[in-house]
Amino acid sequence: MEVEEYGHAEGAEDVSTDIEQVAEDVASNVATNVTEDEIAAIRERFEAGKTLSESDIDRIADVALSYVRNLLAFFGEKQLVIDEYDGDEGELILDVSGGDLAVLIGRHGRTLDALQMLVNSYMSNTIHFHYPVVIDIEGYKMRRKQKLVALAGSAASRAIRQRGEIRLAPMNAYERRIIHLALVDNEEVMTHSEGEDPQRRVVVTYVRPQ
Repeated sequence: MEVEEYGHAEGAEDVSTDIEQVAEDVASNVATNVTEDEIAAIRERFEAGKTLSESDIDRIADVALSYVRNLLAFFGEKQLVIDEYDGDEGELILDVSGGDLAVLIGRHGRTLDALQMLVNSYMSNTIHFHYPVVIDIEGYKMRRKQKLVALAGSAASRAIRQRGEIRLAPMNAYERRIIHLALVDNEEVMTHSEGEDPQRRVVVTYVRPQ
């Protein structure tokens, strides 16, 4: 069986120390109009398996928006537009635009990954349950997702043609999941992840038809 490494590394191998240094101060000074009682009620409904209402999701979005705006203000970005929309898998996506935001994406999206980690941590500590909130900057993750889906299809075609396996370059967990989902319905290949972060990668393997 032929094994080939394929694709370019786009993983988050480091994080922005500047963002990390201000994150704790920001978290302790965020002002939001969502009360602790409201958060507790939303958490109770969520843990009971009930579908959250649009109002519940709006309150969760308010918490995330307050934190993101305060965090980015430390970098002089105060005139921002943040669009909210639902992702394909029920996640809340906050897409930030306006200002000079390229530095907050970073090389291969590493600074954006750091920002995402901090938002996840803050939200978990504040609402005390996991609700998927994805931070994007000027559609970077959407464009990246489209490239990853195309990469998955190309890797699958190569694995089938070569009757072997294709090892993709290291990626973060979010990107690996996109690859897995892109190929989940392809009966001619299977995917799995191997290695340890930050070198963990997806392997696409040809499956002989039964």
